[in-house]
Amino acid sequence: MSLSSIHTIANLGAGTMGHATALQFALHGYPVFLLDTDPAALKRGLAAIQHDLETFQAADLLTEDPTTVLARIQPTTDNATALTSADFVIESIVEDLSVKQTVWQTVEQFVGPDVILATNTSGLSPTAIQRTLTHPERFVVAHFWNPAQLMPLVEVVPGEQTDAATVTTTVALMTHIGKHAVPLQKEALGFVGNRIQLAVLREALHIIDDGIATPEAIDDIIKYSLGRRWSLVGPVASADLGGLDVFQNISAYLYADLANDTGTDPALAKKVAAHQLGLKTGQGFYNWTGTAGQEVVAQRDRALLNLLKNDQKN
Repeated sequence: MSLSSIHTIANLGAGTMGHATALQFALHGYPVFLLDTDPAALKRGLAAIQHDLETFQAADLLTEDPTTVLARIQPTTDNATALTSADFVIESIVEDLSVKQTVWQTVEQFVGPDVILATNTSGLSPTAIQRTLTHPERFVVAHFWNPAQLMPLVEVVPGEQTDAATVTTTVALMTHIGKHAVPLQKEALGFVGNRIQLAVLREALHIIDDGIATPEAIDDIIKYSLGRRWSLVGPVASADLGGLDVFQNISAYLYADLANDTGTDPALAKKVAAHQLGLKTGQGFYNWTGTAGQEVVAQRDRALLNLLKNDQKN
């Protein structure tokens, strides 16, 4: 399977991630079968796609009429309709290993042996999923970042039995639809992005627990220093630019004082036990009652849209 042989996409799942991946393919000319077992989920997914198209149009990010893009997306609850003509299948369903294994075993009953199968899991092992497949060599992770319609990164992660050509073609397809695709050499729990994110979060929560700084102070420090720098030059290149001798000296005394717990963080456990889950419940480390959460999300999305504009210019 090569990029030139991919003409039709089957997109499993119409939720938060699934609707956005379907839209991304349709924006770049691909007919997409949007497959979900729940008709109501399909209706919500199409509404979300329509909303995203209106947002893109208002931001002058569309090169064609929204109705043209929308016409490429065909919602269905029927496996045969969605899968028999697909050249590439991507899945964004519940993060449950056994459910994904069952779904992919079903998919294999409908698709040809050379069709690439990609899961949009954010951390489940591709090796564990592909073990139950007849053709594990064509299975790969294509991990979009949320919100997938605005975030450029896709981590492409092979399992132990994934063929190198599967990775190469998936990277080429993700690049073709406007994403910044980054292949990993091998799989790891959480891949790369989530490993770094959770390492930073662990230290941030340790700083809160130890009374060093407030959540607000931590967020400001990241936003106005590391966040800005790392959006331009990543942490490894930043170390090169700053001098590896300097970072070695800092690591010699600081590593031993950093958080290194391997269990659930007590601050997180306390919040979850109190059902203080963040935006979804109105309270987390911040108070999200009223319109505060919606305003932060809107501000974030406006900034991401502006970055997308810059990406397109470059």
